[in-house]
Amino acid sequence: MGMTDGERAVLLVTHAGKPQALSSARFVADRLIAAGLTVRVLSPEAAELRCPAVEVPPGPEAATGTEIVIVVGGDGTLLRAAELARPAGVPLLGVNLGHVGFLAEAGPDDLAWTVDRVVARRYHVERRMTIDVTLRHNGTTMAATWALNEATVEKTPRVGMLEVVTEVDGRPLSRLHCDGVICATPTGSTAYAFSAGGPVVWPEVEALLLVPICAHALFAGPMVIAPSSTLAVEVIGGSARTPVALPGLGVDTGRGRGEVTGAVLWCDGRRRVELPPGSRVEVRRGARPVLLATLNRNETDIGAGAGAPFTDRLVAKFELPVTGWRGRQAARAPGSADGGRAAQGEPAPGEDGTVASGQAAGYGAGSDEDGTVASGQAAGYGAGSDQEEASRADA
Repeated sequence: MGMTDGERAVLLVTHAGKPQALSSARFVADRLIAAGLTVRVLSPEAAELRCPAVEVPPGPEAATGTEIVIVVGGDGTLLRAAELARPAGVPLLGVNLGHVGFLAEAGPDDLAWTVDRVVARRYHVERRMTIDVTLRHNGTTMAATWALNEATVEKTPRVGMLEVVTEVDGRPLSRLHCDGVICATPTGSTAYAFSAGGPVVWPEVEALLLVPICAHALFAGPMVIAPSSTLAVEVIGGSARTPVALPGLGVDTGRGRGEVTGAVLWCDGRRRVELPPGSRVEVRRGARPVLLATLNRNETDIGAGAGAPFTDRLVAKFELPVTGWRGRQAARAPGSADGGRAAQGEPAPGEDGTVASGQAAGYGAGSDEDGTVASGQAAGYGAGSDQEEASRADA
């Protein structure tokens, strides 16, 4: 999808089922067009958006030739947009309209400011690690896909308990009776893996996470593994629920157990593959990252390390108590470049004369834009996604 020399184009992706998302997306489109940029929208969303934009079919070519993909919605919409941006090597910028929205960079109150930063190209780009996922059965490759957050091997709704063997770098690790196993990235550590008891991993850290879900085992804690490793989960089977009628009531309780059945593989809660017994899911570091645009409200904070924006985001998203912290004042001695101001109780100014805030502004609350959360995922925690089954909503 070609562009003329000097033409700047932006792909706009939104949650067409939410009136607030549509009105916000129209505002973004109008402001971009007024600034001289070409706006592309996906053809299934064009009729609802009703804005003077170029319609493109949803697919790997949709973002080709653009400089950024702006996503208006929740993390589910951003994960959908990642499927378009990743093959084009284009960064994503999320405007959150949900509850937590860990992947989103701005909120609905920041629309004009956000668009102006995009027009001025005043944003930074982070490379977020992904995972490549391969499904094998009886030695044959059955499917290959990828994920930004996580790949999860889970029991199906009619399975009481799943039996799997986990593996790291060709060596068996543990046989587990569980509800499933999550293989996550640092980005996904604040999503499903977090609600399953996994650690929060700063996105600058390169690692793979292996998190069992409700495992009946003494050794069932989350593990952080080298990014060069290959993880595998082999599905032995599971015990199927069979209806049992209570005498005189005629009610099926589903407390019986029948023959062994299979499991299911979910990638980012969007791509699903059935796993028959004997399936093997292999997970390794992805060959291609996802690019996220960051607006870095704290970029002028003197002495702030690379992890400072994510720390601020954790505090804002989870409303963590930080009252009593004196680290910033203590770190600025009277003889330092800004120590005089600190000693007088004055904050250091930013590059544009403004003062950097200690908390990441605009990080509004958000989760899945349709109000649902991935199976087992605590509401409001991290990047979720729209699910196809009611069994995966609000565990």
